[in-house]
Amino acid sequence: MQKISADILCLQEIRAGAEDIPPEIAGYFSYWNPSKRKGHSGVAVLSKQKPLKVSHSLGIKEFEGEGRILALDFPKFTLFNLYFPHGRRDKEKLPFKLEAYDSFLEHLKRIDKDVVLCGDFNIAHTESDLARPQGNKNNTMFTPEERERINRILSEGFVDTFRHLNPKSRKYTWWPYYRDARSRDIGWRIDYVFVSKNLIKNVKDAFILSDVQGSDHCPTGIELSDGF
Repeated sequence: MQKISADILCLQEIRAGAEDIPPEIAGYFSYWNPSKRKGHSGVAVLSKQKPLKVSHSLGIKEFEGEGRILALDFPKFTLFNLYFPHGRRDKEKLPFKLEAYDSFLEHLKRIDKDVVLCGDFNIAHTESDLARPQGNKNNTMFTPEERERINRILSEGFVDTFRHLNPKSRKYTWWPYYRDARSRDIGWRIDYVFVSKNLIKNVKDAFILSDVQGSDHCPTGIELSDGF
Protein backbone atom coordinates (compact mmCIF):
# COMPACT_ATOMS: atom_id res chain seq x y z
CA MET A 1 0.00 0.00 0.00
CA GLN A 2 2.76 2.44 0.90
CA LYS A 3 4.70 1.71 -2.29
CA ILE A 4 1.76 1.98 -4.67
CA SER A 5 -0.10 4.71 -2.75
CA ALA A 6 -3.30 3.93 -4.64
CA ASP A 7 -6.11 6.47 -4.46
CA ILE A 8 -8.59 3.60 -4.08
CA LEU A 9 -7.78 0.07 -2.96
CA CYS A 10 -10.36 -2.72 -3.24
CA LEU A 11 -9.94 -5.94 -1.27
CA GLN A 12 -11.85 -9.19 -1.64
CA GLU A 13 -12.05 -12.28 0.55
CA ILE A 14 -10.82 -10.45 3.60
CA ARG A 15 -12.22 -13.25 5.83
CA ALA A 16 -12.21 -10.82 8.76
CA GLY A 17 -15.04 -10.31 11.18
CA ALA A 18 -16.16 -6.94 12.54
CA GLU A 19 -14.06 -7.51 15.66
CA ASP A 20 -10.91 -7.94 13.52
CA ILE A 21 -11.27 -4.79 11.43
CA PRO A 22 -9.03 -1.83 12.30
CA PRO A 23 -10.94 1.35 13.17
CA GLU A 24 -8.93 3.46 10.71
CA ILE A 25 -5.99 3.27 8.34
CA ALA A 26 -3.79 6.34 8.03
CA GLY A 27 -4.55 8.41 4.94
CA TYR A 28 -7.64 6.43 3.94
CA PHE A 29 -11.34 6.35 4.54
CA SER A 30 -12.11 2.68 5.05
CA TYR A 31 -15.31 0.78 4.37
CA TRP A 32 -15.83 -2.87 5.22
CA ASN A 33 -18.50 -5.44 4.49
CA PRO A 34 -17.60 -8.63 6.35
CA SER A 35 -19.50 -11.88 5.95
CA LYS A 36 -21.86 -12.98 8.69
CA ARG A 37 -20.17 -16.37 8.44
CA LYS A 38 -16.90 -16.19 10.34
CA GLY A 39 -13.75 -16.59 8.27
CA HIS A 40 -15.64 -16.41 4.97
CA SER A 41 -15.51 -13.95 2.03
CA GLY A 42 -15.88 -10.23 2.88
CA VAL A 43 -14.85 -7.11 0.94
CA ALA A 44 -13.32 -3.75 1.81
CA VAL A 45 -12.51 -0.46 0.09
CA LEU A 46 -9.89 2.06 1.19
CA SER A 47 -10.17 5.47 -0.45
CA LYS A 48 -8.20 8.70 -0.08
CA GLN A 49 -11.29 10.59 -1.22
CA LYS A 50 -14.44 10.36 0.85
CA PRO A 51 -17.28 8.99 -1.28
CA LEU A 52 -20.63 10.71 -1.48
CA LYS A 53 -22.41 7.53 -0.44
CA VAL A 54 -21.53 3.95 0.52
CA SER A 55 -23.89 0.98 0.14
CA HIS A 56 -23.25 -2.34 1.84
CA SER A 57 -26.44 -3.92 0.56
CA LEU A 58 -28.11 -3.54 -2.82
CA GLY A 59 -31.14 -5.62 -1.95
CA ILE A 60 -29.81 -8.56 -3.97
CA LYS A 61 -30.62 -11.72 -2.06
CA GLU A 62 -27.68 -13.68 -3.54
CA PHE A 63 -25.26 -11.24 -1.89
CA GLU A 64 -27.00 -10.62 1.42
CA GLY A 65 -24.96 -11.51 4.49
CA GLU A 66 -22.02 -12.93 2.52
CA GLY A 67 -19.91 -9.77 2.38
CA ARG A 68 -19.59 -9.83 -1.39
CA ILE A 69 -20.31 -6.27 -2.44
CA LEU A 70 -19.63 -2.62 -1.69
CA ALA A 71 -20.87 0.30 -3.81
CA LEU A 72 -19.27 3.72 -3.45
CA ASP A 73 -20.61 6.82 -5.20
CA PHE A 74 -18.03 9.37 -6.28
CA PRO A 75 -18.81 12.61 -8.17
CA LYS A 76 -18.02 11.16 -11.62
CA PHE A 77 -18.62 7.43 -11.24
CA THR A 78 -19.95 4.66 -9.03
CA LEU A 79 -17.46 2.02 -7.92
CA PHE A 80 -18.51 -1.56 -7.21
CA ASN A 81 -16.10 -3.81 -5.32
CA LEU A 82 -17.25 -7.38 -5.97
CA TYR A 83 -16.43 -10.89 -4.85
CA PHE A 84 -18.54 -13.30 -6.86
CA PRO A 85 -19.11 -16.86 -5.60
CA HIS A 86 -16.81 -19.58 -6.91
CA GLY A 87 -19.40 -22.25 -7.69
CA ARG A 88 -17.34 -25.12 -6.24
CA ARG A 89 -15.37 -27.67 -8.19
CA ASP A 90 -18.29 -30.14 -8.07
CA LYS A 91 -20.55 -27.31 -9.42
CA GLU A 92 -22.99 -27.67 -6.53
CA LYS A 93 -23.02 -23.89 -6.06
CA LEU A 94 -22.83 -23.01 -9.75
CA PRO A 95 -26.57 -22.18 -10.00
CA PHE A 96 -26.16 -19.80 -7.04
CA LYS A 97 -23.21 -18.15 -8.78
CA LEU A 98 -25.12 -17.69 -12.03
CA GLU A 99 -28.12 -16.27 -10.14
CA ALA A 100 -25.83 -13.79 -8.39
CA TYR A 101 -24.57 -12.60 -11.77
CA ASP A 102 -28.08 -12.34 -13.20
CA SER A 103 -29.35 -10.32 -10.26
CA PHE A 104 -26.37 -7.98 -10.29
CA LEU A 105 -26.65 -7.40 -14.04
CA GLU A 106 -30.28 -6.39 -13.55
CA HIS A 107 -29.21 -3.98 -10.82
CA LEU A 108 -26.59 -2.42 -13.10
CA LYS A 109 -29.27 -1.43 -15.59
CA ARG A 110 -30.68 0.96 -12.99
CA ILE A 111 -27.43 2.89 -12.48
CA ASP A 112 -27.63 6.31 -14.16
CA LYS A 113 -23.93 7.29 -14.09
CA ASP A 114 -20.60 5.88 -15.24
CA VAL A 115 -19.51 2.73 -13.42
CA VAL A 116 -16.27 0.98 -12.45
CA LEU A 117 -16.58 -2.75 -11.64
CA CYS A 118 -13.61 -4.13 -9.72
CA GLY A 119 -13.01 -7.45 -8.04
CA ASP A 120 -12.78 -11.21 -8.12
CA PHE A 121 -15.24 -12.42 -10.74
CA ASN A 122 -14.16 -16.08 -10.48
CA ILE A 123 -14.48 -16.58 -14.26
CA ALA A 124 -11.84 -16.72 -16.99
CA HIS A 125 -13.50 -15.13 -19.99
CA THR A 126 -11.58 -16.42 -23.01
CA GLU A 127 -8.92 -19.00 -23.80
CA SER A 128 -6.34 -16.22 -23.48
CA ASP A 129 -7.29 -15.84 -19.83
CA LEU A 130 -5.97 -19.14 -18.51
CA ALA A 131 -2.87 -21.19 -19.10
CA ARG A 132 -4.62 -24.47 -19.93
CA PRO A 133 -7.98 -23.76 -21.60
CA GLN A 134 -8.33 -27.14 -23.30
CA GLY A 135 -8.08 -29.05 -20.04
CA ASN A 136 -10.61 -26.79 -18.30
CA LYS A 137 -13.36 -26.42 -20.90
CA ASN A 138 -16.09 -27.75 -18.62
CA ASN A 139 -14.55 -26.93 -15.25
CA THR A 140 -15.87 -24.36 -12.82
CA MET A 141 -14.70 -20.82 -13.69
CA PHE A 142 -14.54 -21.69 -17.41
CA THR A 143 -17.89 -23.27 -18.25
CA PRO A 144 -19.84 -21.81 -21.20
CA GLU A 145 -22.55 -20.58 -18.81
CA GLU A 146 -20.06 -18.64 -16.70
CA ARG A 147 -18.22 -17.18 -19.68
CA GLU A 148 -21.55 -16.00 -21.05
CA ARG A 149 -21.99 -13.84 -17.92
CA ILE A 150 -18.81 -11.95 -18.83
CA ASN A 151 -20.15 -11.60 -22.37
CA ARG A 152 -23.26 -10.03 -20.89
CA ILE A 153 -21.22 -7.53 -18.86
CA LEU A 154 -19.54 -6.45 -22.08
CA SER A 155 -22.82 -6.33 -23.98
CA GLU A 156 -24.22 -4.01 -21.29
CA GLY A 157 -21.65 -1.42 -22.35
CA PHE A 158 -18.62 -2.24 -20.19
CA VAL A 159 -15.01 -2.59 -21.27
CA ASP A 160 -12.44 -5.05 -19.91
CA THR A 161 -9.71 -2.50 -19.27
CA PHE A 162 -6.74 -4.87 -19.18
CA ARG A 163 -7.74 -6.72 -22.34
CA HIS A 164 -8.55 -3.42 -24.10
CA LEU A 165 -5.04 -2.08 -23.51
CA ASN A 166 -3.26 -5.45 -23.66
CA PRO A 167 -5.08 -7.43 -26.37
CA LYS A 168 -2.43 -10.14 -26.77
CA SER A 169 -1.19 -10.46 -23.19
CA ARG A 170 -1.40 -13.74 -21.32
CA LYS A 171 -1.01 -12.52 -17.75
CA TYR A 172 -2.89 -14.10 -14.87
CA THR A 173 -4.23 -12.94 -11.51
CA TRP A 174 -4.75 -16.28 -9.70
CA TRP A 175 -2.79 -19.51 -9.41
CA PRO A 176 -3.77 -22.76 -7.64
CA TYR A 177 -1.62 -23.58 -4.63
CA TYR A 178 -0.82 -27.11 -5.77
CA ARG A 179 2.07 -28.34 -7.97
CA ASP A 180 3.97 -25.04 -7.88
CA ALA A 181 1.44 -23.54 -10.28
CA ARG A 182 2.52 -19.97 -9.59
CA SER A 183 6.23 -20.53 -10.18
CA ARG A 184 5.29 -22.31 -13.42
CA ASP A 185 2.79 -19.55 -14.29
CA ILE A 186 -0.10 -21.99 -14.69
CA GLY A 187 -2.71 -19.41 -13.82
CA TRP A 188 -6.06 -17.83 -14.56
CA ARG A 189 -7.15 -14.23 -15.10
CA ILE A 190 -10.30 -14.07 -12.99
CA ASP A 191 -9.89 -10.60 -11.43
CA TYR A 192 -11.02 -7.68 -13.55
CA VAL A 193 -11.61 -3.95 -13.72
CA PHE A 194 -14.47 -3.14 -16.10
CA VAL A 195 -15.48 0.44 -16.87
CA SER A 196 -18.39 2.02 -18.70
CA LYS A 197 -17.55 2.70 -22.35
CA ASN A 198 -17.74 6.40 -21.64
CA LEU A 199 -14.84 6.06 -19.17
CA ILE A 200 -12.43 4.07 -21.33
CA LYS A 201 -10.97 7.25 -22.81
CA ASN A 202 -9.88 8.20 -19.28
CA VAL A 203 -8.06 4.91 -18.60
CA LYS A 204 -4.34 5.68 -18.91
CA ASP A 205 -3.12 2.24 -17.84
CA ALA A 206 -4.43 -1.20 -16.86
CA PHE A 207 -2.01 -3.54 -15.14
CA ILE A 208 -1.51 -6.87 -13.38
CA LEU A 209 1.15 -6.94 -10.64
CA SER A 210 2.04 -10.61 -10.90
CA ASP A 211 5.24 -10.21 -8.86
CA VAL A 212 3.35 -9.17 -5.72
CA GLN A 213 3.23 -12.13 -3.34
CA GLY A 214 1.14 -12.82 -0.24
CA SER A 215 -1.92 -14.47 -1.75
CA ASP A 216 -2.95 -16.97 -4.41
CA HIS A 217 -4.18 -13.85 -6.24
CA CYS A 218 -2.13 -10.82 -7.28
CA PRO A 219 -3.27 -7.19 -7.57
CA THR A 220 -4.76 -5.79 -10.74
CA GLY A 221 -5.80 -2.21 -11.34
CA ILE A 222 -6.17 0.82 -13.54
CA GLU A 223 -4.92 4.40 -13.65
CA LEU A 224 -7.45 7.07 -14.58
CA SER A 225 -6.58 10.47 -15.97
CA ASP A 226 -6.57 13.49 -13.68
CA GLY A 227 -10.00 14.55 -12.52
CA PHE A 228 -11.29 11.03 -11.97
